[in-house]
Amino acid sequence: MTVEPYRPQPIETFQTPEKRQEMIRALAEVRQQFGRHYPLIIGGEKVQTQAAIPSTNPSNPAEVVGYAAQAGASEADAALEAAWRAFKTWKDWPQEARSRTLLKAAHIMKRRQRELEAWMVYEIGKNWTEAAADVAEAIDFTVYYAQQALKYTAKPPLVAVPGEDNESFYMPLGAGVVIAPWNFPLAILTGMTLGPIAVGNTVVAKPAEDTPVIAAKLFEILEEAGLPAGVANLLPGHGSEVGAYLVSHPKTRFINFTGSLEVGLKINEEAAKLAPGQTWLKRVFLELGGKDAIIVDETADLEAAALGIVQSAYGFQGQKCSACSRLIVLERVHDDLMEQVVERARKLVVGPAEENPDMGPVASEKQEQTVARYIEIGKEEGQCILGGHRLEGSGYFFEPTIFDGVAPQARIAQEEIFGPVLSVIRVPDFDAALEVANGTRFGLTGGVFSRSRERLERARQEFQVGNLYFNRKITGALVGVQPFGGFNLSGTNTKAGGPDYLMNFLHMKSVTERF
Repeated sequence: MTVEPYRPQPIETFQTPEKRQEMIRALAEVRQQFGRHYPLIIGGEKVQTQAAIPSTNPSNPAEVVGYAAQAGASEADAALEAAWRAFKTWKDWPQEARSRTLLKAAHIMKRRQRELEAWMVYEIGKNWTEAAADVAEAIDFTVYYAQQALKYTAKPPLVAVPGEDNESFYMPLGAGVVIAPWNFPLAILTGMTLGPIAVGNTVVAKPAEDTPVIAAKLFEILEEAGLPAGVANLLPGHGSEVGAYLVSHPKTRFINFTGSLEVGLKINEEAAKLAPGQTWLKRVFLELGGKDAIIVDETADLEAAALGIVQSAYGFQGQKCSACSRLIVLERVHDDLMEQVVERARKLVVGPAEENPDMGPVASEKQEQTVARYIEIGKEEGQCILGGHRLEGSGYFFEPTIFDGVAPQARIAQEEIFGPVLSVIRVPDFDAALEVANGTRFGLTGGVFSRSRERLERARQEFQVGNLYFNRKITGALVGVQPFGGFNLSGTNTKAGGPDYLMNFLHMKSVTERF
């Protein structure tokens, strides 16, 4: 099989009139499709249910983007049955054929790029460039995993012994469950679903309740690409109901989850229980939250630091597990740095996502309530030097907010907010900065702005995060370039988009024959 060398997709920034017009046309075309109903996909069949999940536009919650059929226990049973039926043949497909199917899906995504971006602008409130980055990452996951899967056709080298033939080879696990988040509703869902599928597994995918429409669009693409019926099954529903049912089901072989720490801990606990009729230990892969920090020392380029901090804290309204929510700054440069950070953050434009502002809305009424609650907590724990208010209007809009003088153990410095709120912690020296940075239960991303090689090398070893960035923003990991996953309670460090990711969904068999 001949394929082009993998390279990450360029991210469109809509700087030319031609690209802006493409997006304006896509937004208009997608708006004409508002209010449609999207079925479950079980064994290739489209299944409607009595209950439906409405998906609304967070820039204007009165607008219904679409309705998704809502699955329950009976549909979950049927989806797992369909996945196991499909596994019987999909596992035996030649790897080149499986990879070719994924590569076809990637090309369809490229063809529908503007449309997919437009759906995310409306369904979850991403501005144009954030939506473009999401689609580009979905394409990257699809191509990268299709190519990475090819290497598992080679048998691992073993040590020979006289009189025996020994071999080992990799085999897929079976039918698993994918539970995806709303913040990267195409990229993460695509990666979590197609990674296992690439190496011969089958999947029941439960997208987030807030983003079922973009999930339905992914399944349209997989159908067009020729993925056999039952290999991927779409099961929108409430996490506390159908998600929990799938996790505890005896026919679930593995669980691939991205979401909050609280839900992840429940999944880990429940999956460890042996259900009646279950004949395996479920594999559980968890990508959870973060309380990510950027350290700035007195040697840093403060202009570059201010840019990286604002990009990391307020991109997609801070609704990224990798977002900077703590700024740890050495006392000596605190005032100069904060002057630049506040100046940059104050200039950010907040508005409806379709107008392509710097910041759109937060994702939902639930998220709005969470952010508002933490802002009130922050007013008791620090000095609000910027923002601190929800903006007027029907959408879920907040000003970029900064709290200064925050104690390292304050709630806003320890608990994940998932919104446009930055806590600033002053420290006397670099020793204290590292201690504060590591002083949370999380360990996902982090960053250091410094010109000191000694300090950068020390942070390389001592800053306990799965993804560490020097002298740049701490968001935007690229597939195949920065394998993504965290330490501690940030998850099981699966390193999505990395060269070892697909091994999570394979097991090795060794066979010996005595001659």
